[in-house]
Amino acid sequence: MRALTFRAGYNTGVAMAGAAALGAAAGGVGAFLFLRARVMAADAVGHATLPGVVLAFILAEALGAEGRALPGLLAGAAVTGILGMVAVEALTRNTRLAPDAAIAIALSVFYAVGVVLLSWVQTLPKASQGGLESFILGQAAALSAAEAAGLATAALLALGVLLALFRPLAMLCFDEAHARTGGLPAAPLDAVLLGLGVLVTVLGLQTVGLVLVVALLILPAVAARFWSERLAGIFRLSVAFGAGGAFLGAAASSVWPRVPTGASIVLALGLVFAASLLAAPQRGLVAEAMRRVRAGWRLRAARALQAGRGYPGAGLFGWRRAGQPTARGAAAVARLELWDHCLAEAPEMLPAGLAWGIDPLPPDALALLRDRDR
Repeated sequence: MRALTFRAGYNTGVAMAGAAALGAAAGGVGAFLFLRARVMAADAVGHATLPGVVLAFILAEALGAEGRALPGLLAGAAVTGILGMVAVEALTRNTRLAPDAAIAIALSVFYAVGVVLLSWVQTLPKASQGGLESFILGQAAALSAAEAAGLATAALLALGVLLALFRPLAMLCFDEAHARTGGLPAAPLDAVLLGLGVLVTVLGLQTVGLVLVVALLILPAVAARFWSERLAGIFRLSVAFGAGGAFLGAAASSVWPRVPTGASIVLALGLVFAASLLAAPQRGLVAEAMRRVRAGWRLRAARALQAGRGYPGAGLFGWRRAGQPTARGAAAVARLELWDHCLAEAPEMLPAGLAWGIDPLPPDALALLRDRDR
């Protein structure tokens, strides 16, 4: 509780506030990347940042500057991160490779180059002053107050850009062809979205590390999708889940110092995802199981009414009273008979995702049945 109420020390509070701001930005950007099916490209960007970090350190040391200065390291990470994204896009558009294969190639090659450079840097006289390996798994506790404030400011600016472009990006995500027809610059908007993904990825290096930074983008968005069917709701929930998970993970890391901050944040976001997967009222596993059980009871009750037999569920649903079917029970039997008729005459029109024999048949299936009955 001391950590959660910012009473565990100044440095801890700074790290937690910076992590929360980063989580909010990552959640917002991740919501759009998730809908554009571009989230895994951020994984390639994250791994592609390692050679940039190492090269920025080498260049700064060669110029006599402070090699560990965070702005320079993040600038180097941004350069190679953008190159990684460009490589993925080029491989996808100019070859027959599938997007997942292109991402895997860019991810592995850039990361291998970074590991080789990192190994070489460790042999240099000033290697002990580098500490570059912290970018692999993150080390939020090493952030100074100024660095944390800078990262938080950049993250909130990214969130502001998202809010300013919310409607155009929403149209791009749901109907790119319509967006182009309506005069929206689809390619520049896509570039802005990918650029924000690169920015959040780079900003998350010091906090969660390049290995786990993709979790900041995907977990809040996927968890939010379980709770809402609308983009505005998904966006707001993703921002809240990202900020809350990052805040709780950073707090847990301050309580258990041996637990890395990045791993704590990802575990907290994983718990949010697991809770959403189980407990979401419409798309959660518990709700789905309850719907299946209820649909099974209703189907058995309808079959019993159809055969003229009694069934306990029929009374509970108001389909049978005083031993006779009610109007609702008759309607339930009629729906079931339509499903059976559709199975016999037009099985290809049986709708997916509806409760068999319980939900009404779609209009197109009913129209086809009427045509065939003629």
